[in-house]
Amino acid sequence: MSGLVILLLFILAMILLASIKQINEYERGIKFTLGKFSSIMNPGWNLVFPIFQSYSKVDIRTKAVDVPEQEAITKDNVSVRINAVIYYKIFDASKSVLAVENYFYAVSQLAQTTMRNAVGAVSLDELLGEREKISSEICSIIDTATDPWGIKVENVELKDISLPEEMKRVIAKAAEAEREKAAVITKAAGEVEASLNLAKAAATMNQTPGALHLRTLATINDVSSDQSNTIIFALPVEMLRAFERAGEPKSPSLEDIARVIEAKNKQQ
Repeated sequence: MSGLVILLLFILAMILLASIKQINEYERGIKFTLGKFSSIMNPGWNLVFPIFQSYSKVDIRTKAVDVPEQEAITKDNVSVRINAVIYYKIFDASKSVLAVENYFYAVSQLAQTTMRNAVGAVSLDELLGEREKISSEICSIIDTATDPWGIKVENVELKDISLPEEMKRVIAKAAEAEREKAAVITKAAGEVEASLNLAKAAATMNQTPGALHLRTLATINDVSSDQSNTIIFALPVEMLRAFERAGEPKSPSLEDIARVIEAKNKQQ
């Protein structure tokens, strides 16, 4: 009789040891009793009795899923290939097991479909220039769709956007044309500013006596430092006017007229 008791106690001990299940800190356990959901198992040791109960572990850490490269057509009918990475985590372990068969596969497929739809709703320029905005829109759509599955989508990042070779050449030509346009505008603005400064300098020299002579002397000094044997010397306008006045007949002064009259009177 005592041997039977010992045997029963041994069997019970083995069943108890087999019923102990460990759940790690980054996991949650979903316990089923007679096929029905009964509770969520927290980290630590939990009892799951064989035959009557079963359980499933769920990793609640943030997961990074690489969305495969997809071919999509933008709003302006440009074919592109795009891939992305999605970050999500499970906030309700029971829903991730009960509401969807394979949440990993479901999230990946949903991300691919949403990414193609989002690319088709924007033009190529918007896709290239507003990647963060499009990523946020994709993240919001996926997060709303996965909420009944107990999944929180934290972020979606567009990794790479591949364009056809002919489109790359067109974009390169457009960028080159923009740079040439900017260079022409800058050069024209510089010429306008230079002409204004020259006009101000000319007005200043015209109003200041001797300024043109000083400028002429400075120019001669600069030319003299060169090894050139030919020097073109430009006479200032004031100097030419001085020569012109020197060649004109000098009008008699009042003293000269008085001396002539006095000499005539003496002769008489």
